[in-house]
Amino acid sequence: MQDIVDEISRLLGASVTLEDRSFNLLAYGAQSGDIDSVRQESILRRRASDEVRAHFEAYGIATATGPVRIPGLPGVLGRVCVPLRHDGVTYGYLWALESGELTDERLAAAGPLVGRVAALLAAQARGRYAPLRQFFSADPAARAAAGVVADGPVTALAVRTPAQEAALPPTLPRTLPRGVLADPDVTEPGLGAPRPGWLGSGGPEMGGVGTGDPGPAAPGSGVSGSAGPSPGRSETGGVKTGDPGMAAPGWRVPGPAGPETGVTEPAATGLGVQGVGGGILAILAPAAQAARVAGLLHGLYGLAAGIGGPRDDPRDAWESWREALLALRVAEHAERHAPVADWATLGVYRLLVRLSPRDLAGLAAESAALTPRIAASVEAYLDHAGHAGETAAALGVHRQTLYYRLDKAGHLTGLDLADGEDRLLLHLSLKAAALLGGA
Repeated sequence: MQDIVDEISRLLGASVTLEDRSFNLLAYGAQSGDIDSVRQESILRRRASDEVRAHFEAYGIATATGPVRIPGLPGVLGRVCVPLRHDGVTYGYLWALESGELTDERLAAAGPLVGRVAALLAAQARGRYAPLRQFFSADPAARAAAGVVADGPVTALAVRTPAQEAALPPTLPRTLPRGVLADPDVTEPGLGAPRPGWLGSGGPEMGGVGTGDPGPAAPGSGVSGSAGPSPGRSETGGVKTGDPGMAAPGWRVPGPAGPETGVTEPAATGLGVQGVGGGILAILAPAAQAARVAGLLHGLYGLAAGIGGPRDDPRDAWESWREALLALRVAEHAERHAPVADWATLGVYRLLVRLSPRDLAGLAAESAALTPRIAASVEAYLDHAGHAGETAAALGVHRQTLYYRLDKAGHLTGLDLADGEDRLLLHLSLKAAALLGGA
């Protein structure tokens, strides 16, 4: 991109800068002739001020289809703005300081180079969004039709987002490291359909022109690494309900996945932490960046995230997605693995979270007679491998108090904590009960 800007600067014989749709500086050519404070600030601060932005946008550059000549002001040189448009969408601006030699013929001669840089900006914008739920489908044909291109090893992430009425930052794409893909649709648990387009509102941050143009990342723009609507989506950006890639934590995964996935989750009742609600954002990241991205998004939203296992072949990322959904469920219910749960570190929860609702409830019933305080004491005791001293210290109680509670637990459940199998059953039961919390 820098090479193209240098060549345009040479052809025009003028000082040139390249900015994205939000007036962030991307590249600039060598200085030619006079300079003004606007160019200086743009280069030094890497972006134009809000006042300068408003002044230039008043000339209609956001919707212009060709060069716009903007007259000078005291202390501000005249300049030509060339909107960088690709497939009818404005992705940025090329600015050239008026040198007295910016004829229409010279601007036309630079046209092919302007087209190339616009295409590069479009590719970058599109590359940050992808129909991941389609790509995460268990149906190989749907995955192929998604047109998502990624290099392995990759990892899928499921991130809980705030409730629908909460304000979600439109600058998410810039927050994510390069190479990380996000699905612009956020699934609403329990609805079986995505909430349309909080990531693409047509605002400048998303590449839209602010005049109804959905921009490169808006739902329905067909952003999938290739032009045109994405297969499996409606023109409004919705994903076909029933697509197996749309499952959320605690949802049954329909479609061809079936038993092969091992996912037989309960219906969408009581899946998240009580009062959390919200949606689920799908992310595909290079495996080495998964933990960093999960932490970044947790910091952004303050909610839970699940990390799937890595897959060397991106075509197997749908398996990682299912693990990420299950890990998210654990993150929302098991304090030990909150707020970001990594599938690789979940231990026995990897088995428990795959159980059907009926099996999970049946296992949890083994400890249902315990009061919350006794249940917490028994679980702490078993988590500490039966070390009474460590457990009592962790609970802040006398060892005799712990012994009393353990003895009480035996009477209430009919299980013998001195028997290895009974201890295992009770331990699993308490973990299962945690996964059912809020149901």
